[in-house]
Amino acid sequence: MKIRILPAILTAVLSAGLLVGGWYTYRNVATLGPLERIVADMPGVSAAAPIIDRDSVTMELTLDRDANVKEVYETIVREGESVIGSRELKFDIQEKGNQEELDKVWSTVLFDIAEAMENRQYTDIPAAMNRLEKQFADVQATSEIDEVNVYITLKNGETVKHIVLPRIAEKLGVWPNA
Repeated sequence: MKIRILPAILTAVLSAGLLVGGWYTYRNVATLGPLERIVADMPGVSAAAPIIDRDSVTMELTLDRDANVKEVYETIVREGESVIGSRELKFDIQEKGNQEELDKVWSTVLFDIAEAMENRQYTDIPAAMNRLEKQFADVQATSEIDEVNVYITLKNGETVKHIVLPRIAEKLGVWPNA
């Protein structure tokens, strides 16, 4: 039996094209599309780009000054449940403006927050935020909590820093987004 080279190559290229095209269409229509539609009209979200991995969904977000990160997180989890499934939802928040000042402010309270979370003394977090506001008069600090994360927002004029800390620390004991 003699195999004809041209039809075999043409069949392989056509099959590969259909598989890749089908995968690309499925990915954009059934997974990325719904997540993009959820965050498109969400108040406080300027831009969003979902990245879906095997074990996690990472949302690259650009948030407005008055965005409520906890509400954004809860809305995405609730409305995107069919896409997210059992994957972990993570936020990669792209901040606007110069973050140096707020990074310095955050570093002064980071140890207190880490200690409160390690000891599961979550009531110490608002107290640390109050101390932070007293120490830095021009900084507003707020904190919220749910069953998954602790959400901290630091504001200094027009500059804002949004921080999402998982309540269950990763194995290394470090928060990758802090």
